[in-house]
Amino acid sequence: MLGTLAGAFGFEIVFANKLPPNYLPLFLQDQDPFELFGKDREMIVLNNKPWNMEAQAHLLNDRVTPNQYMFIRNNGIIPTNIDATQWTLTIDGESVQSEKQFSLQDLKTKFEQHTYQLTLECGGNGRNEFDPPAKGNQWTTGAVGCAKWTGVRLKDVLNDCGIKDNAVYIGYYGNDTHLSGDSAKVVISRGVPIQKAMQDESLIAWAMNDKPLPPMNGYPLRLVF
Repeated sequence: MLGTLAGAFGFEIVFANKLPPNYLPLFLQDQDPFELFGKDREMIVLNNKPWNMEAQAHLLNDRVTPNQYMFIRNNGIIPTNIDATQWTLTIDGESVQSEKQFSLQDLKTKFEQHTYQLTLECGGNGRNEFDPPAKGNQWTTGAVGCAKWTGVRLKDVLNDCGIKDNAVYIGYYGNDTHLSGDSAKVVISRGVPIQKAMQDESLIAWAMNDKPLPPMNGYPLRLVF
């Protein structure tokens, strides 16, 4: 594709051999990700299906990482046309006394709010330095950030649902759509040991750096561990 473009436009595409596999140049993409996601134009796009983007190292000098420099890590198609007033979080499973649903307003009014500055990092950060190489997005050192997160403690919500003594692990599901467009397919599910879930710093967050979560960083609600 790049060779065809170079011939068509009559110039060489510099460093074309350094582009990540399956990378689609920004000028060929349907939308401008920097404008679309409110990210700085010095951020590096690693993938657009799904969107994944990292900061260059010099953008991470701030003690609190600004929203425009926070990396993007996604596995599916992000939800669109979200109405936060109708958004609900469901807590269920065999280790709670009763299934409950919470609106955003429920969480903000029923539980004590907390703000923590927490470091969030993709497990693949630094992957491009692996030898032998590893599959996946070739992150350099920019898939990390240290923002201020505001929300409620996960343990407070779990206790409100009556967490049982025999609970050992929690599982959670994102609301993204599978890249195939099949809503029946699970995009991503993860979990943590119950001890981690019950730590004070484990948050259900709705704000990053005192602003509503950006769409590509979890709006309107996300877990932060």
